[in-house]
Amino acid sequence: MKIIMFLLLFLFVGGLFIISNQNLKLNNPENINLFFTEYKVWLNDLVDNSKTVSGFLIKMEWLPEVEKV
Repeated sequence: MKIIMFLLLFLFVGGLFIISNQNLKLNNPENINLFFTEYKVWLNDLVDNSKTVSGFLIKMEWLPEVEKV
């Protein structure tokens, strides 16, 4: 449950940053469309970056080297 709440809070704060950085007033339909477009782009970048980081983590050597005697 905590993970879901953290994820929702993270997505909500991301939306607030988009509204703040783009200086959007959401009482205009054009601004609402711009918000959803920017939000989709942000989510797409978030997923792409997560894939990249996951790929690097999978390729890393996590086990210590065993010294042969």
